[in-house]
Amino acid sequence: MNSGAAVTRWWWVRHAPLIQPAGTITGRLDTDVDLCDTGMIYGARKRLPLDAIWLTTSLSRTGRSAAALAPDQPTICVPDLTEQDFGQWQGRTHGEIWDSEREVAERFWRDPASNIPPGGESFAALCDRIHAAIHRETDAHAGRDIVMIGHAGPIRAALALALGLAPAGVLSVAVDHWHLFRLDHLRLDDGSGQWRLMGANIPPC
Repeated sequence: MNSGAAVTRWWWVRHAPLIQPAGTITGRLDTDVDLCDTGMIYGARKRLPLDAIWLTTSLSRTGRSAAALAPDQPTICVPDLTEQDFGQWQGRTHGEIWDSEREVAERFWRDPASNIPPGGESFAALCDRIHAAIHRETDAHAGRDIVMIGHAGPIRAALALALGLAPAGVLSVAVDHWHLFRLDHLRLDDGSGQWRLMGANIPPC
């Protein structure tokens, strides 16, 4: 890296826990969140930079989480950074799907990165969408801190981009609510760039 590098710092935080039965596939359903754990919220808030661009998605759980972290902070909605579309499985539990659609479920879980949930979107397709949006927002806010209040799938996709991994290579990464992922993009004078992982699934202090 040379002295002319412009560093764009991404601060990815997964939104607050969802209020729904355990094992429910949420996807793009606009589900409410639990904002009762003020200790977690305060701990996450302390880790974030003061002068930053804040991004959310079109799902209200990201906007509500951002407002809990920084009540007066303006946010920019970026729909392309939203969660994976699980189609007909959204709002249903894994157990229910396994019992009623065993063959379809087994086929999906043989390759969950490439296979498509009925009427939905594959994780590989999500990665393509997220990567394009990250490149665009990095260019738009070069040299800034970007706080992204996001979802588990897109956070894993961001890791795949930063580490040069195939989509299947990040599906096992834990992404907990209110936890932080730090990624830096370094743009050099010659126009090239590279990513640097600074931290993954960091709990609120």
